[in-house]
Amino acid sequence: MKRQKLPKGWTEKRIRQLLAHYENQSEEEQVAEHESAYSKRGQTMISVPTKLLPLIRKLLADKARV
Repeated sequence: MKRQKLPKGWTEKRIRQLLAHYENQSEEEQVAEHESAYSKRGQTMISVPTKLLPLIRKLLADKARV
């Protein structure tokens, strides 16, 4: 079986910790985390069609290289 290649800086341990964090959150903690994300200064949350995500990710990656 072929192992997946992880993004730079990610390890299986880190992924398991992240998964455990979200699986063990209470509903109240989930709501608080979402509300916090929407209220951060200097960031904007938008809804876009899923089919546009690959293009948006590419644009963001290109911008980060500049």
